[in-house]
Amino acid sequence: MNIPFLQAGFRPLFLAAGAWSALAVAIWLATLAGVMDIPSALDPMTWHAHEMMFGFALAAVGGFLLTAIPNWTGRKPVSGWPLGLLALAWLAGRMAMFYSAHMGPVATAIIDLAYPVALTAIAAREIIAGGNRRNLPVAGFVGLFTLCNMMVHAESLGWMESASLGIRLAIATLALLVSVIGGRVIPAFTRNWLKSHGDPVIPAEFNFLDKLAILLTAIAGPVWAVFPDRAETGWLALACGLAHGIRLLRWRGDRSLSAPLLWVLHLGYLWLAVGFVLIGVAQLVPAIAASAALHALTGGAFGTMILAVMTRASLGHAGRDLIAGPGTTACYVLVTLADLLRVAAPFFTSATEILYAAALFWIAGYGLFTALYLPIFLKRSVEGAA
Repeated sequence: MNIPFLQAGFRPLFLAAGAWSALAVAIWLATLAGVMDIPSALDPMTWHAHEMMFGFALAAVGGFLLTAIPNWTGRKPVSGWPLGLLALAWLAGRMAMFYSAHMGPVATAIIDLAYPVALTAIAAREIIAGGNRRNLPVAGFVGLFTLCNMMVHAESLGWMESASLGIRLAIATLALLVSVIGGRVIPAFTRNWLKSHGDPVIPAEFNFLDKLAILLTAIAGPVWAVFPDRAETGWLALACGLAHGIRLLRWRGDRSLSAPLLWVLHLGYLWLAVGFVLIGVAQLVPAIAASAALHALTGGAFGTMILAVMTRASLGHAGRDLIAGPGTTACYVLVTLADLLRVAAPFFTSATEILYAAALFWIAGYGLFTALYLPIFLKRSVEGAA
């Protein structure tokens, strides 16, 4: 099957992530405004959280992995009908979760879990077949995501009250993935860009501080997920955020402010540090809203980093110049405004209006990404790129 759209995983899955990010937030906004009701068995808040993590974020993770794994292993990318079926499984999951009130919990769980289970199996198979066991833990992250999603469905099935815990553990898992992958690509891309521009300053090499930041994330995230209201959790999250902040400073993002495709990666990682700091402060200072901390991590770190990776990977693997044009830069600005407003909203009396504005900026940012990059996803790559 030689359809350009199914030549590489980033094409259907990045398109799915971008479009669903905008649409799911639009549905959430309409629900908040009382314009519509979601025909889901989940309450609106849980549906929103589930779809942003297991719909939007996991589609982006899938697109990234299926594009990166061939580079790690030297194997051909998953393409054609297997990729098409995987994308359809993701779409079926979104429909099942939306209409779950009419489908029953068993059918909903089976349909929704098909995509993450298949993605985990494909990623593990490709990494093992390519003899690249060093990156096998990355496939393990998807497996953890699948288990977290199962916890949401376990509550719908009446087995245990685990939906909120499953979503928080998914957030902790994605935070760890960002700290690991971000720690690989951000300093590497920054180093290459600085060298190409004759800048003698380069990012620090990977050392004990990087290991400490990753270790603290691996501990602080799950501890927060299980004990979200403990002072001890606050101190641990605060230490984690500070470690990420120091780590980021060593990557010299201040030298790349003229390159939007690069500074947006640093910005996404900055949100990771801010998110953990705010989670910590929220446990220690009652005046700090927990929702502000949560959205600094999810909307700020995850939303920005996903957009950064999707734009860069799409341009590079489609054979385009690695330059963020005005439209792409506008996407970054719109999503950043959305994040700032969403984090700030709980601190103002006009919180509802600010929340609505944040949602509209988010919809505009990811909607613009979808419109701008749709031709890239549908057309053949330049000069034989994937």
